[in-house]
Amino acid sequence: MTATFWQRVDKAGRNLAPFAVTVMMVLVGMIPVPVPGYAPVAPNLTLVSVYYWTIHRPDLMRPGVAFLIGLLQDFLIGGPLGVNALLLIVAQWAVLNQRRVFLASTFALLWFGFTLVTAGAVVLQWLAFTALDAAALSILPALFQGLLTVAVFPAVGWLLIRVHRAFLNG
Repeated sequence: MTATFWQRVDKAGRNLAPFAVTVMMVLVGMIPVPVPGYAPVAPNLTLVSVYYWTIHRPDLMRPGVAFLIGLLQDFLIGGPLGVNALLLIVAQWAVLNQRRVFLASTFALLWFGFTLVTAGAVVLQWLAFTALDAAALSILPALFQGLLTVAVFPAVGWLLIRVHRAFLNG
């Protein structure tokens, strides 16, 4: 009886890994970097994590989880509530629709797919902030953020693969 209880606790803890890692990505993305003008263009690590987990463990990264993480990110950065939540839900929907293609693809195709998802996220984020500000904002910060996000994808993806193998395989 005790072994069964501890096995269930272990399984529950392991199943929380995608959520916990994605929340850590939110927190790591908020670390201030002493570079002038870095904050508006900081890479969206949360998007990388949601992309990865939606492809490899959609049972653990459901839309409700992505929505809650997006709301948490909005709350922590002090932005308008719902923008990042909407962004993550739309990105997750797009990835889920092409999940079979991504599962059977090479890393280069995964990276290309992430580039397309990031491009859509950049446009959506820019449109949302432009609408909320009721003025045409410059798209350059969003474009630079998208470029940095795409550039860090291989390193963050490698980390997520390690977490996946350590906690969720077997």
